Amino acid sequence: MRKFLIGGGLLLCLPGAFWYLSQRDIPRSILEARYAGAPSQFVMLPNGTRAHVRDRGPRDALALLLIHGSNASLYTWEPWAKQLSDQFRVVTVDLPGHGLTGAVPSRDYTQEGMVKFIDEIADILRLHRFAIGGNSMGGRASVLFTIKHPERVTHLVLVDSGGFPTKQVEPTPLAYRLMGIPIANRLLLHITPRSLVVDGLNSAIVHKDIITDEMIDRYWDFIRMDGTREATITRGRIRDKRIRDDIPNIKTPTLILWGEDDRIIPVEAAYAFHAAIAGSKLIVYPNTGHVPQEEVAVESAADVHAFLRGTEITLRR
Repeated sequence: MRKFLIGGGLLLCLPGAFWYLSQRDIPRSILEARYAGAPSQFVMLPNGTRAHVRDRGPRDALALLLIHGSNASLYTWEPWAKQLSDQFRVVTVDLPGHGLTGAVPSRDYTQEGMVKFIDEIADILRLHRFAIGGNSMGGRASVLFTIKHPERVTHLVLVDSGGFPTKQVEPTPLAYRLMGIPIANRLLLHITPRSLVVDGLNSAIVHKDIITDEMIDRYWDFIRMDGTREATITRGRIRDKRIRDDIPNIKTPTLILWGEDDRIIPVEAAYAFHAAIAGSKLIVYPNTGHVPQEEVAVESAADVHAFLRGTEITLRR
């Protein structure tokens, strides 16, 4: 009887605990008011997607379109945009299911869908030929875009890019592991503690000084935007077609940037890309993790500037 009463008491407590721990979705309007200040703009795509874009720099200059990684946003490119937009047209976007683009009507979060998204953004902004760069998942999308549309890409910049399967140095961040567990991922629709964001950023970043409360809150806000958690779980179930066998076909001038201490996509993948893409340039940054565009922003932006200008880059590794 006592066990029955204890069990019954726990069951009665569960709804209260769930209510206490859960976080409601944040309406888009609130997050747009918070994060969509100048130079943000929104463009409508043919399928009804309202895409968040930042477009800076001279309109007659070479354009550089930058694609962020999984669960990130265009904010990851702000350091580069500030340093490069005086001489280049720097365009950054929030991918479907991310940032202020958020959930999309098509519910297409595949890599093929991202390539179509990039193509449509480029058309709307009248980017006929441009450089493209991507970090992590965004790097993989940039590779796939270059394979499918080589005539549109002048330069390819890969920053700790996906595309070559590798074994992680340390366990996957907790949020990613939970996304793969059927019951747990449904709970993530309602319970997404800020600590998951902290864990993910600490796994990805070696330069801990760049992890601020503002950065953590921005990631946490975006993941809780109306519809984004459902989109993230949908994306987590997707198994995209492997592209490694197509990578050697890339003839576009390519710059590969990597953090030597990346524990998400280890540096061995950088050397695999370098070996596969003929004529590519590789720079490895010591004591740097998964996001060199933020961790060593000045140095990495200078390397991109030199690459796009066609000047000689001092290869450090």
